[in-house]
Amino acid sequence: MENYQKDQETILSELQTSPKGLQDAEVKTRQERDGLNELKQKAKDSVLKLFLATFKDAMVIVLLIVAVIQMALGSVVESLIIFAVLMINSVISVIQTKKAESSLDALSSLSAPESKVIRNGVKVTIPAKELVVGDIVILDAGDYVPADGRLLEAGSLQINEGMLTGESVPADKDIEIVEKEVPVGDRSNMVHSGTLVTYGRGLVVVTGTGNNTEIGQVASLIDNAVAKQTPLQRKLDDFSKKLGFGILILSILIFAIQAARIFFGGATDVNTELLNAFMFAVAVAVAAIPEALQSIVTIVLSTGTNKMAKKHAIIRKLPAVETLGSTSVICTDKTGTLTQNKMTIVDYFLPNGQTGDFNSTPDTWTTDEARLMQIAVLANDSNINDQGQELGDPTEVAMIAFSNKVNKPYHELRNAYPRLAELPFDSDRKLMSTVHVIDGENLMLTKGGPDVVFNRSSKILIDGKVVPLTDDNLKSLADQNEIFSDRALRVLAFAYKPVSEGENITFEDENDLILVGLVAMIDPPREAVYGAVEQAKKAGIKTVMITGDHKTTARAIARDIGISEPDDIALTGQELDALSEDELNAKLEKISVYARVSPENKIRIVRAWQNKDKISAMTGDGVNDAPALKQADIGIAMGSGTDVAKDAAAMVLTDDNFVSIISAVEVGRNVFDNIKKAVAYLFAGNLGAIIAIIVALLMNWVNPFTALQLLFINLVNDSIPAIALGMEKGEPNVMERKPRDPNEGIFAGDTLRSVLYRGVLIGIAVVISQFIGLGYSNEMSIAMAFTTLILARTLQTFPARSNTQTSIGAGFFSNMYAIYAVLFCSVLYGVTVLPGVRSIFNIPNNFGWEQWGIAAGLALAAVILMELAKFIPSKKEV
Repeated sequence: MENYQKDQETILSELQTSPKGLQDAEVKTRQERDGLNELKQKAKDSVLKLFLATFKDAMVIVLLIVAVIQMALGSVVESLIIFAVLMINSVISVIQTKKAESSLDALSSLSAPESKVIRNGVKVTIPAKELVVGDIVILDAGDYVPADGRLLEAGSLQINEGMLTGESVPADKDIEIVEKEVPVGDRSNMVHSGTLVTYGRGLVVVTGTGNNTEIGQVASLIDNAVAKQTPLQRKLDDFSKKLGFGILILSILIFAIQAARIFFGGATDVNTELLNAFMFAVAVAVAAIPEALQSIVTIVLSTGTNKMAKKHAIIRKLPAVETLGSTSVICTDKTGTLTQNKMTIVDYFLPNGQTGDFNSTPDTWTTDEARLMQIAVLANDSNINDQGQELGDPTEVAMIAFSNKVNKPYHELRNAYPRLAELPFDSDRKLMSTVHVIDGENLMLTKGGPDVVFNRSSKILIDGKVVPLTDDNLKSLADQNEIFSDRALRVLAFAYKPVSEGENITFEDENDLILVGLVAMIDPPREAVYGAVEQAKKAGIKTVMITGDHKTTARAIARDIGISEPDDIALTGQELDALSEDELNAKLEKISVYARVSPENKIRIVRAWQNKDKISAMTGDGVNDAPALKQADIGIAMGSGTDVAKDAAAMVLTDDNFVSIISAVEVGRNVFDNIKKAVAYLFAGNLGAIIAIIVALLMNWVNPFTALQLLFINLVNDSIPAIALGMEKGEPNVMERKPRDPNEGIFAGDTLRSVLYRGVLIGIAVVISQFIGLGYSNEMSIAMAFTTLILARTLQTFPARSNTQTSIGAGFFSNMYAIYAVLFCSVLYGVTVLPGVRSIFNIPNNFGWEQWGIAAGLALAAVILMELAKFIPSKKEV
């Protein structure tokens, strides 16, 4: 049995305390047993450990081996370049990891600094971290609740628990036992650490401190939630292992073949020949590894963040850009994301059967309509200040905003009929009453919950006449209340009665009321959400609503905006808890709405989709959302949400709008397409170099490239065009494609095909160039091979812009960055043949326009063939 299901005497007895509080000696004993009232975190990895972990990548290990070998052989420049690249990538990785650890720090900051308690029978103020189970805490309006506890006293107590429940309206609190097992949001006799007292006062016995509180459980969930790698990260890691292993095997094989030739071929200078063979093997490793790949992917992702920022999506963790593009499920909050987070009056009902919209001309209102509006505006504490800021309870603000909308400015009514007395709202009565002089008559105006107002009314206003309230009248009103509720509308009832002048009203006066009518309101969906949900469906993305609201309200909204189909299922958190893993797995794809959920529920939903290999996005704004935001493939926090949620998320929506998520998905899909183009560009060029090296080995030619030449091409020359490819505009049908399979390899589709044919064509061009160069000298063959390789890889930028369309067909000038990149790389190559620089790149002095013309012609021929190859039918577009 939970604490909220027990009576006060049982709680006090079990906790061995009393309303007079604990004695100091007992406090010390309990602190030694339970520790301080603060959140505890798992030990974090040190910066050094995180830094060293970045060197576990297979390609990084191969590069380290190459760098050490280069250093040992005296090639200091080449080895320093490799070390610099690895260090930069490692530092970036560590910075991103440390940024992701801040959510628990933000959670800890929510703790109340001080607390008013009763100890030794005396009221004292102590640091909240010194609280123990059994302490008696005093709560007043404006206080943060310092620990979880059971209420002993509650005077009109209201607490904002939105950070835990997602509810925007403060929760009413009382001391009554809650007999059934209910979620946090319905535990009316409990208070929870980190929440805010907005009204009234309370006396609480502490039942949980530190990590044994609801917010402590959230902290544990955040601590244990596993931040998953993005699909691209997983595929690149997997490819890196395979490539690294393959490069080692290939390098060893090449060295073994060369060594066999040396020993069995009767070489005159074995040591020199072995060194040359070894350099051949090293050259293969340098040629095969795209050293700048990580940096280029980071830069392309960064360009995506800039585009998303313009669409109100701020990316906190770079990989999230790509993850969005592969998202197949969006688990979204309702309030403020799908809806406007602004209660709005949408209907009303008068006992004469009148319903619909108020006439926007107040002079034509009936007596009944005028009285309904008077009560709605005058029995109301909300305001709209000069800056247009709405102050007060959302339901009350909706009433004065509605009055303004129908051309009856609310302040005119308040100026005409000043308040003379009042009975404030409280959770026990569920009523509010005020007194005004209207048309010379002293009237008490009352609003409240329909059932309460119905029970306290004896008369009814119909067509301007007060008549006795009949059973038929009550049935008509009750039926209409039910109709409004089925539409997920929040309903309030309005009544009044004459009172004597000069007398103070009491709670007893709130009887024998004259019933006037009902007003229905809702937090309406954002207009653009309808189209965004439909667009998500076309893109193969399922939208799931997860909310702290009631199931009826959530299901009605979901049906209205198109999230829920007629045969879809809606579950509460308790109904979800009752399902086994197998049952949830079987029903998962038909469940479109989850209501009254807990943080554990949200994580379970995310994991269930992940177990089906679906890339899931989760939105949220409260502390209760943080664990699921961290667990999801991409967590999306609201800009108006808590710092805890933002720190746990990968993306923040500045406008809290579901539409912005769909816009960001489109950018993410474009980014992934462009990353694949950049990757294909890099590996096609590297394949061409490897082919040339292997042919030279088999033909017993001199090594066509030096390590410095290859590093220059890989790190400098190829980087600029690859980045330019990341700027390509999206395909027109990008949001009509289904989400890609997360298990799909990085070279899936036409990507591998394009890498192979472009790489082979580059390799053939380089081999022919080296063969021609050998007719002059070994030095000339290296210079011509290098020139052909760098020019072919530079010009490859144009066919790399699309795997299915020629550069002209794709719009030659649609991406000017690609043109600028080719021009820049052409200038870079020109620098390598300048006097004084030639020797660094092993280009002999007799290399002239004739040799350059041959190399350039071969490179251009290869690129033309690449474009022609696109006319051969392919499986699918990138």
